[in-house]
Amino acid sequence: MTTPSYPPKPSPGDRIGVVSPSDGLPELFPRPYELGLERLREGYGLEPVEYPTTRKMGATPRERADDIHAAFADPSVKAVIASIGGDDQITVLPLLDRELLRANPKPFFGMSDNTNLLAFLYNAGVVAYHGASVMCELGRPGAMHPRTADSLRAALFTSGPYELRPAEHWNDVNRDWADPATFEAEPSTRPGTGWTWLGADRVVEGRAWGGNLEILSWLLMADREVSHDLSVYDGGVLFLETSEELPSGTEVFRILRGMGERGLLRRFPALLMGRAKTWSFEHPNSPEEGARYAAEQREAVQMALSAYAPDTLAVFDVDFGHTDPQLVIPYGGTVRVDGPARRITVTY
Repeated sequence: MTTPSYPPKPSPGDRIGVVSPSDGLPELFPRPYELGLERLREGYGLEPVEYPTTRKMGATPRERADDIHAAFADPSVKAVIASIGGDDQITVLPLLDRELLRANPKPFFGMSDNTNLLAFLYNAGVVAYHGASVMCELGRPGAMHPRTADSLRAALFTSGPYELRPAEHWNDVNRDWADPATFEAEPSTRPGTGWTWLGADRVVEGRAWGGNLEILSWLLMADREVSHDLSVYDGGVLFLETSEELPSGTEVFRILRGMGERGLLRRFPALLMGRAKTWSFEHPNSPEEGARYAAEQREAVQMALSAYAPDTLAVFDVDFGHTDPQLVIPYGGTVRVDGPARRITVTY
């Protein structure tokens, strides 16, 4: 496998492709989508370029693959960002032209179901970026979270180290996009609790790999985009997060157990675990219920590490994934986890 390298960065004034590799939810919820496009233009100076399926629900995997190819092949488009996630992007992967993407590398931004494309680009030798969808982070009611906005700006336009810092306040409760009142004010937040460190007696620096845990489990089941040569992950930094589907602690442990039995967990001397999403419209947990859920997830992760990777340096509640603020993680890029100093630095 080719070692991932950083693609050229866009500059303000450039064009950025906006694709919907999973769901065309901009068709159903235009308000957060249009708000996100406006912030790309006014906040970042980038001109969005849309494709036939960007605002189309029910697009076929082939149609979505064609849009990805068009965005990467167009030399006037300098970066690509997903509108949102979904749950069937795995069906697009077999239709993608790996050589086309490898020959036209550019920064791609997305998370959740976009873990599929992030892993695909990793194997194509292209560093991509886990975070910052148009509808969720850029289309946040009221304003983008300053931490999210700053991380995205650094990932888009700069090359070099960027230190991640714990959020002073955070939120994971969503509001109804169909209700206009949702967009009249910023979401309410609660005080941050910092990060929790385990085995923090060493420094680990390596290439980041991982993403959404549920999506990774599907890739493993389908035998896609996870190398059979596990040595390619040696010395890397594993980063994982869970979605609004709120997988139970038991399910999280079972996925990690499968990764452990495959010999995958022990390849990574460090793990960053994203702040657990604890609320959904289907499960509107109270703060107390959410805290119990997060504690159960942490216990499940620790149990898996104890069994399969007991020497791993782990950091919990890092602000990436399905949380607000959301920091961007360079997928395939360098991450330095300094246990003694309690610092995490990524290279954008």
